[in-house]
Amino acid sequence: MKIGLIGLNQTGKTTLFDMLTGRKDGSVASSGKGSSNIGTGLVPDARIDFLSALYKPKKTTYARIELTDVAGFSVSGDGHSSGAIKFLNDVRPCDALVHVLRAFESGTVVHDLETVDPARDLEAVETEMLFADLEMIEKRVNRIKTGKKITNENAAELELLERCYDRLENGGSIIDMDLTADERTSIRNFAFLTEKPRLAVVNMDENQWETKEWPNKEALLTLCSKLNIPLLELCVEMELEISKLPDEDRQMFMEDMGITQPGISVLARAVYGLLGLISFLTAGEDEVRAWTIEKGTNARKAAGKVHSDIERGFIRAEVVKYGSIEEFGSMTKVKEKGLFRLEGKEYIVADGDIINFRFNI
Repeated sequence: MKIGLIGLNQTGKTTLFDMLTGRKDGSVASSGKGSSNIGTGLVPDARIDFLSALYKPKKTTYARIELTDVAGFSVSGDGHSSGAIKFLNDVRPCDALVHVLRAFESGTVVHDLETVDPARDLEAVETEMLFADLEMIEKRVNRIKTGKKITNENAAELELLERCYDRLENGGSIIDMDLTADERTSIRNFAFLTEKPRLAVVNMDENQWETKEWPNKEALLTLCSKLNIPLLELCVEMELEISKLPDEDRQMFMEDMGITQPGISVLARAVYGLLGLISFLTAGEDEVRAWTIEKGTNARKAAGKVHSDIERGFIRAEVVKYGSIEEFGSMTKVKEKGLFRLEGKEYIVADGDIINFRFNI
């Protein structure tokens, strides 16, 4: 699961990246394309914590999200951007994009446009994404039209790209177009920015976190609703400080600040919902692990996430609901209660299923 963090300058985007990845000293990989950072964040999961305490495995593996933090860019008062398309190209390989929007007030960190307005900033970045996609389409259309021969395949591609171009010219997004599955597949290699699922994080200061009020809140809520972009509220600076605390102090501080879940959990849950993802679990003395799959995946295909040989030689899946083992405290008691099931290859895996795959190759 690859997530791109995008936004204007001075929004707290890199602070969010640091919080999500646990980066403390700036030692993180570079994308090699400029000033973008790449890193990995572990997704906290109380189910994994419980199973690890129960099995005491040699290894515990949480789900991961890969993050790309592109350099912020400037938008002047006339709407002109500086370097946006170059930076946005770094997140084309990502599965989803997170708009980081500034709501926090600061006397030392000055906004490029002098005033704080997250709705205006979201609209500005969405516009730059649209321009980046238009530029990509123009280049491909020109390449097709200036080629020596336009094949039937080229003609079909040209027609589809021109439809996408018209949509963007009218201010729309490719993700909202009524395209067939084959058409979606045919444009996948372009990795259009406006075809990617997006969500927004409004970055508040501590006072705004407590009052849940920030500049132009209604305008941002309206715009997110119009664009079908889910909106999360985080105080990123506070979350970063909490993440640095010792384990014994962290929970107490979170409770004092009214934070029920760490920011990475909130973000990961939102992204999972956005992309239609769930996690199934495997548990034993060797390893307790969360595996990320698409909702609707059958047991045999899920087995392939663990190892291709297991998928190839699939016999059955031994399935226990997480809630059952949490309630009764051991696999032995779960089996005694008759809550242990054998499922075939077409069983649709549910979120939180604890699965042991039987196979033969």
